[in-house]
Amino acid sequence: MNTLFTPLVLGDLTLKNRIFMAPLTRCRAEDNHVPGALMVEHYAQRASAGLIIAEATMAMEGNSAFWREPGIYSDAQIQGWKQVTEAVHKEGGRIFLQIWHGGRACHPLLNQGKQPVAPSAIAIQNDEVHTPQGKQPYTLPRELSLDEIPDIIAGFRQAALNAQAAGFDGVEIHGANGYLLDEFLRDGSNQRQDIYGGSLENRAKLLMQVIDSVSDVFGSQRVGVRLSPLNSYNDMRDSDPISLISWLAKELNSRNLAYLHLMRADFFGQQKGDVVTPVRELYQGHLVLNMGYSPEEAEAAVESGQADAIAFGVSFLANPDLPERIRQKAELNAADPATFYTQGREGYNDYPTLSAATSE
Repeated sequence: MNTLFTPLVLGDLTLKNRIFMAPLTRCRAEDNHVPGALMVEHYAQRASAGLIIAEATMAMEGNSAFWREPGIYSDAQIQGWKQVTEAVHKEGGRIFLQIWHGGRACHPLLNQGKQPVAPSAIAIQNDEVHTPQGKQPYTLPRELSLDEIPDIIAGFRQAALNAQAAGFDGVEIHGANGYLLDEFLRDGSNQRQDIYGGSLENRAKLLMQVIDSVSDVFGSQRVGVRLSPLNSYNDMRDSDPISLISWLAKELNSRNLAYLHLMRADFFGQQKGDVVTPVRELYQGHLVLNMGYSPEEAEAAVESGQADAIAFGVSFLANPDLPERIRQKAELNAADPATFYTQGREGYNDYPTLSAATSE
């Protein structure tokens, strides 16, 4: 039997396969960042995943980085997400919510003029953000003060409580891709001189405090963490990413998490290195790998014990029945990048399943 289709036990959860759906920001939320019918249909279509990790979702109000991404801080958002989780569960699926703070990737035009915050006052360079007024340069963030950080931790905790109320099976803490928690982790964006800057331990302090706070809500075995030590997206870099991820892998052992979700590469190929080998050697929990895996490579990674599961992103967007296509070694639909961030059903909920394609 293909090992991708063997069950995976995460604490008291048993997942039906090891093919995860990676979090994909697709900007289909309705007004006020409320999940609507499009999102209900989208996630229900993909309930055959061993685990759906829903898209980056604002843990607290006023930190939008994508214009139409969802939130989990209002009653309307909780009710919108509840419809999503009920639809996924009805189809026999499991779903975690990725909770997130955009940090310096936020923009005043998306947040009623509010200046973004970050570990240090260093702006994202050589990139632009989509806003209601078209693409705009990123702005200079304000450095978070020490007395503001407890509010960030509390905001993540409340987001976990709201996700629990919305019926999610757990949460994934977004510590990747150049958003707030990742900005604290990497020395290219964190140049603080206080207890949250300098050493690896100091730079990881906020992430660990958020993990502990969220774990108090769900229990640690319903909490995952996503990390991207090499990814240069959002103008990110670290002077020693291998040492950073190795330290984190060891430190996270004490947290007894559901899983560690590791992005193995850089979207843009600027930073290179093997982060998988040291993490697999040092991390004792479940390891989920992500970025550019073919079904064949995914099977080999799980078969060898390099990974416990593989998270597929774009291929799950274009193939709502991805596990069945992998099982049958069927051809995969190609994704359409032109519709990645549009607002309609096209390129979101209209990709054909294998059964639909063969019945035509």
